[in-house]
Amino acid sequence: MVTDVNGFSRNRFPWKCFGLQRRGNGFDMKTYSKVGACLIVFSVVLIFIFQDTAFNSITRFATTGFFDAGSEDSCLSRNQSVLYRKSSPHKPSSYLVSKLRSYEELHKRCGPHTDSYKRSMKQLKSGQIDHNSSDCRYVVWVGLAGLGNRMLSITSAFLYGLLTDRVLLINQEYEMAGLFCEPFPNTSWILPDDFPFKNKLRRFRQNYDQSFGKMVQSSNFNYSTELLPSYLYLFLSHDCNRHDQLFFCDQDQALLNKVPWLIMKSNVYFLPSMFLMSSFDQELNKLFPDKETVFHHLGRYLFHPSDRVWGLITKYYQDHLAKAEKKIGIQIRIFHAKTSPFESVMDQILSCIRKEKLLPEVGTEKYIASPSKNQTSKVVLVTSLFRGYFEKLDKMYGEHPTKTGEVVAVYQPSHAGKQRTWWNSHNMQAWAEIYLLSLSDELVTSAWSTFGYVAQGLRGIRPLILYKIDRSIPDPPCGRGLSMEPCYHAPPSFDCKAKTAVDTGALVPHVRHCEDISWGLKLFNSS
Repeated sequence: MVTDVNGFSRNRFPWKCFGLQRRGNGFDMKTYSKVGACLIVFSVVLIFIFQDTAFNSITRFATTGFFDAGSEDSCLSRNQSVLYRKSSPHKPSSYLVSKLRSYEELHKRCGPHTDSYKRSMKQLKSGQIDHNSSDCRYVVWVGLAGLGNRMLSITSAFLYGLLTDRVLLINQEYEMAGLFCEPFPNTSWILPDDFPFKNKLRRFRQNYDQSFGKMVQSSNFNYSTELLPSYLYLFLSHDCNRHDQLFFCDQDQALLNKVPWLIMKSNVYFLPSMFLMSSFDQELNKLFPDKETVFHHLGRYLFHPSDRVWGLITKYYQDHLAKAEKKIGIQIRIFHAKTSPFESVMDQILSCIRKEKLLPEVGTEKYIASPSKNQTSKVVLVTSLFRGYFEKLDKMYGEHPTKTGEVVAVYQPSHAGKQRTWWNSHNMQAWAEIYLLSLSDELVTSAWSTFGYVAQGLRGIRPLILYKIDRSIPDPPCGRGLSMEPCYHAPPSFDCKAKTAVDTGALVPHVRHCEDISWGLKLFNSS
């Protein structure tokens, strides 16, 4: 067989189209009438090819909008998510789109292994700041706690980078490897392995010598620009103290802005507190006129499932969720088994379902009749570390007909028994389930749960919140969230200027206390 420069076999294509046979140096006269038909078919094939290419381009744009970043070949979810996820009714501001494009250029210029990065590394290693240099500045994220906490704190760190023109680099440990696609085009957000003291970052604690909070507390922090260190460690975990939280004061930010490298350890969504800072106020208002969509936009921009995780998501979706007319996600997180016994939580879930009319009631008779084509179907996706809640719902709707004649199917992807934060496979499964929850038409989440926060934010809806049980079932058992934003569980509670305690949930209309945690802070639309 001879192959031409285009890769086609000269003996097989297109000469055998409709049985067309070449004979010697020409064609049989009987076959000339088939040439036109063959060429027409060939043209139609080309049209379909070009249409498919155009469709892919349109799909890619529709899927990502301003999120089109990274390598298309290594991130199927970036282009295919439009086939599974409903388009968002929440449109980003043009200013945010422009800001993200500018950041992508910054990251490309300053990212790992670039000349700018290498020059900044020299400053870091020397311990000296070159104040005449216009080189790049960085925030290095170091994570802890579960996947939901990490995704929320990464988003917070990224917004801080946007506001201060810093490049975000992720200290990716084994348990986080292979979860996400690279979010920025033609560069990487992963901290290189040759970064100084990379192997020690996880062991950095609150009392680390180079900690900003400790240096302020011990009066070792010199506010003279000339004597600032080349890097500082920021401890912004749930248990940070008042000195660590000076990070949220404008006067301290003015000095931190001069430090080239900030190493930030966090497990919380500290983003709402940046909306209380006057130095960021004007920029944030332009970026996010709709205050309730900050995580929705930034989360969809940053977090695309890797191909391996995307395979888990799409297979489960096609096998169990694709044909349902309505998908209901129920996310159950138990923090203290003693104060939240199984029967109490199960009763709370059923009470919430009845109160909100999420699912039809069941009859007392056994299920006998087979479903007809006219019957509607609902699918319930349960995510929990434990299997009991799924089994109860599955038995209820599997053994008894509904009073409305609707068909209800219940599924649960996994039941690990306990959280295994340091297992890579556990985090892959967790990410797949968060994403599947975010494809729901209706979402029920557990109070305090960052897992649920991420799902509701990616979906872009206000969930029904199962209020925290404290030995007795709350009345009402659940309530509609007033904002789809996540909650900051450990916000500052002092006035930076007066140095006195203050209710930070009462300073501005769009930063108020959370529905599920009375002392927490979250973003709301002012109205």
